Amino acid sequence: MDQYVFSDIERKWQTRWVNDRIFEVERNPEKRKYYVLEMFPYPSGDPHMGHVKNYVIGDVVSRYFSRLGFQVLHPMGFDSFGLPAENAAIQNGTHPSIWTHEKIERMRDVLKQLGISYDWRREIITCEPDYYRFTQWLFLKLYHRGLAYKKKGLVNWCPSCATVLANEQVIEGTCERCGEAVDKKSLEQWYLRITDYAEALLDDMKFLGNWPDRVLTMQKNWIGKSEGAEIDFLLPERREKITVFTTRPDTVYGATFFILAPEHPLVDELVAGTPYTERVAVFRERISRKTEIERTSDTTEKEGIAIGQEILNQVTGERIPIWIADYVLAEYGTGAVMAVPAHDERDYQFAVKYGLPIIPVIQPPDGDWAGQCYSEPGIMINSGPFDGIPSDQGEKRIIALLERKGWGKGAVTYRLRDWLISRQRYWGAPIPIIYCDCFGERAVPEEELPILLPEDVDFLPGGPSPLARSAKFVNTVCPDCGGPARRETDTMDTFVCSSWYFLRYCSPTESDKPFDRQDIDYWMPVDQYIGGVEHAILHLLYSRFLTKVLYDMGMVGFREPFTNLFAQGMVNKDGAKMSKSRRNTVSPREIIQRYGVDTIRTFILFAGPPELDMEWSERGLEGSFRFLNRFWKGILEALSVSEVPGQTTDSLRTEQIERLRHRTVYKVTNDIRDRFHFNTVISSCMEFLNEITAYTRFLGEKGATLEEAGYLRSAVQALLSLFNPIAPHITEELWEKLGKKTLLTLEPWPVYDREKMLEDQVEIIVQINGKVRSKILLSRGTDQNEAMRRALKVEKVNGWLEGKAVAKVVYVPDKLLNLVLR
Repeated sequence: MDQYVFSDIERKWQTRWVNDRIFEVERNPEKRKYYVLEMFPYPSGDPHMGHVKNYVIGDVVSRYFSRLGFQVLHPMGFDSFGLPAENAAIQNGTHPSIWTHEKIERMRDVLKQLGISYDWRREIITCEPDYYRFTQWLFLKLYHRGLAYKKKGLVNWCPSCATVLANEQVIEGTCERCGEAVDKKSLEQWYLRITDYAEALLDDMKFLGNWPDRVLTMQKNWIGKSEGAEIDFLLPERREKITVFTTRPDTVYGATFFILAPEHPLVDELVAGTPYTERVAVFRERISRKTEIERTSDTTEKEGIAIGQEILNQVTGERIPIWIADYVLAEYGTGAVMAVPAHDERDYQFAVKYGLPIIPVIQPPDGDWAGQCYSEPGIMINSGPFDGIPSDQGEKRIIALLERKGWGKGAVTYRLRDWLISRQRYWGAPIPIIYCDCFGERAVPEEELPILLPEDVDFLPGGPSPLARSAKFVNTVCPDCGGPARRETDTMDTFVCSSWYFLRYCSPTESDKPFDRQDIDYWMPVDQYIGGVEHAILHLLYSRFLTKVLYDMGMVGFREPFTNLFAQGMVNKDGAKMSKSRRNTVSPREIIQRYGVDTIRTFILFAGPPELDMEWSERGLEGSFRFLNRFWKGILEALSVSEVPGQTTDSLRTEQIERLRHRTVYKVTNDIRDRFHFNTVISSCMEFLNEITAYTRFLGEKGATLEEAGYLRSAVQALLSLFNPIAPHITEELWEKLGKKTLLTLEPWPVYDREKMLEDQVEIIVQINGKVRSKILLSRGTDQNEAMRRALKVEKVNGWLEGKAVAKVVYVPDKLLNLVLR
């Protein structure tokens, strides 16, 4: 019997698939399309098993829908700009371009060894000029629509990476890349106005298909929509107003003090020339060492100082003191809050600490205010003409009062901030803006794109931005006046590159535009997107935003880029996430050499539901290898069975194997299509293999009829077909040994017959006077007379009938026989 030499088999079929170009697809209006996409990798190092899990899941989905007859687009590329690749290159003393392209070669090689069904003609590399030219084009489109702008403000600064970070890239006060504590700096930076789309990002979630609830919840929380009112407080001596936003306008009568963020620009003006100037400076210096998390956490003690000023609450007509406090941030809301200590926990803690007045204005519905913070709805008290009104009604009436008096208005606010895209690092797409002494800030004309990233620059971090050190890059000519000008030297955050790459796959060779509208209309949106839940806020939110902008520009005909999203779990080793930084990665290349590609694929998919984290296990890997060897041997033994003249067909056994064939097709189909539960797919295939092996031995001992050999062959064919998306190489080889001339990868997906899934025998309940006394097996559809005859042969039933007569028979075919005695 042939041995399972996986290396020869895998090399053979991968070569055949490439030579026959079976994964290359074009638009075909005659066929339904399906676009399956895995999030593309950062080529900052060698691939590991986390990558393998992501891409194998997508490959199973792609192969399954291809065999259903869909025109499947399944592309791959590399998210190659950005800090991961740049930092890795610097650590290894290599130019980022050299490092990145070397890693791309290695990743591409592993992906091809895994037999993934990619259309490699569509590969994109975001650090190549033919790609980032259109990233710059996209920036210009945003710029001309007022959605890209530059402003000065407090930004997150990572001292280790020597660059600013978007809010979304700061995790609990630290850099998401290096873990260094993030500082605040006041700098001029480029932003994308994602806040203009805050409501659309929430409202358009109704267009999303099957997305994990936790991802949607994370996005909703990040966008952070709040409804309430803006209320104007007055600085009487300055004849200025300071506006606050509150979700509880019904508590405005309980505001006993007013808080400004220490960094609020009015603070310096309010304390100028007063004894409070120095106290404010000392306070700012002290809290500057706190992270944003420490300042806003509910569990840390609040601190602040009064600044010797008062402000007028126009609703009550009373003046209240102004404080600055650490838990109010300048970049959130208006940087000012009305403090209502009776009904806000942080205000309550602050008031208690500093002995400030606490006035209850909301009474619990079922009792009096208990002297503690009460933040739930209730009945308004101490609120002038609003006393006795339920607080939910009071909110509306207070807002009406504010609007009638011109003291404020109903308002909606969002936690979402504009997307900061400036980076003071080398490895990114240059921002296509120049500065002219005559005309100021100017956009680079589209026909001059791409603005190439020069390679001959000092790219090490520290000091000015690397591009700012290159006079050759900086100095240019103004397109309007022809005079000297200088280029913008910040580069774009790599998330800009990855926020539209799925569109480029549809038209990867277009040279004069980012994509062709006909291609987009056919292939988009992505039907199934696959990636890690860690991208719930950054990449997924940014991609949704840019798609909406393109929709408003009339360049795409859909509002959402990804119809369905599957978030796979991580691969852990020794109890921790497998990652380069933890030095606990396992090289796919070594495992492929030892066990073969199909073993890795089977093990990864058999380890559990793919949405859950899995633990790497050498024993599990060896178990999958043993199964594939058993699979190989079992199928070859089944194929060796042939007709033995003069034998009689065992109908019961043929019905059993046929029934299991249809049941397995049904279960595997549903497990792939509805649940992505590939582990139960493999379990079903294992059970089916066991039955095929048992049937093979039975026929070997008995001698097979032509009919039985045919049933066995049908079972083998179905098993190979069902297991093919999981282990495409071994099944393709065995398919050929089955005598097939076509590629299994291109064969239609097997179908099941519900009727043939049913048992031919059914269990009938036998009752005596309505009580269950026995059960009998009958052929499906047995009539009443035969059922009675079979029941009366049962000794237990006869015992109940002894000495009695049957007065009535109630028979429900295939279910129940009830004998009424007298």
